[in-house]
Amino acid sequence: MRFRARILDTACLNHFTRVGSMIAKLAKICTLRISPDKLNFILSDKLASGGVSMWCELEQENFFSEFQMEGVSAENNEIYLELTSENLSRALKTAQNAKALKIKLTNKHFPCLTISVELLSMSNSSRTVTHDIPVKIIPRKLWKDLQEPSIPDSDVSIYLPVLKTMKSVVEKMKNISNHLIIEANLNGELNLKIETELVCVTTHFKDLGNPPEASANASQDRHPEEMTEVHVDIKKLLQFLAGQQVNPTKALCNIVANRLVHFDLLHEDVSLQYFIPALS
Repeated sequence: MRFRARILDTACLNHFTRVGSMIAKLAKICTLRISPDKLNFILSDKLASGGVSMWCELEQENFFSEFQMEGVSAENNEIYLELTSENLSRALKTAQNAKALKIKLTNKHFPCLTISVELLSMSNSSRTVTHDIPVKIIPRKLWKDLQEPSIPDSDVSIYLPVLKTMKSVVEKMKNISNHLIIEANLNGELNLKIETELVCVTTHFKDLGNPPEASANASQDRHPEEMTEVHVDIKKLLQFLAGQQVNPTKALCNIVANRLVHFDLLHEDVSLQYFIPALS
């Protein structure tokens, strides 16, 4: 098994750093899947047990000037590594505006992802900062639990409002309740709602729009203004919103009534699928 890659473009390097920061906010421990053409950051807590799931995908050619890997075998040309997200994020933060960044799978008494950052000093001489991030190599027999999640057909799919605005609303609601109701319809309306014995608070977002396929896939007897809802843990929703460093180019909320909410985001060259289960 071998892996080495290099980023030389400053914009790509800074973007990769932002991805690392986002992953650290979304998952304490994650799996890094390395394949010949993609990198994936994966969190696969069982939805049935109340855990969230994440599938983040990067096309390697959009980030790396050099990229070489050999998987466990010719038939299974992939590498799966478990790592602490914060360790990766901390290492990448030292690379902001660096001259180059090199990532390599190494063995230093234990498997490591070694990140070497080439920094320019004031005198134009360069110095290299190296970080060794401990990783656990995941055996082939466990890969089946780390595949891209199958996405159930949603009852409603709607574009999200500005995520900073949504985060601000949810942060205020967190002070009142631990649970939140997300409801939406095919008329471009999304509501965030909390209900307690003492108070009911709802924030309405209108004219958000629905993707064309959402209306096409809706059942014929469904009225566009009919709401579909899902009850979620407010902390899990807030963790997802806090992880969004940059407003995405595309942001969709897909609701499967009383089962889960699935967020589908596109940040330039990075796609993110994030699943939060309904409260039972």
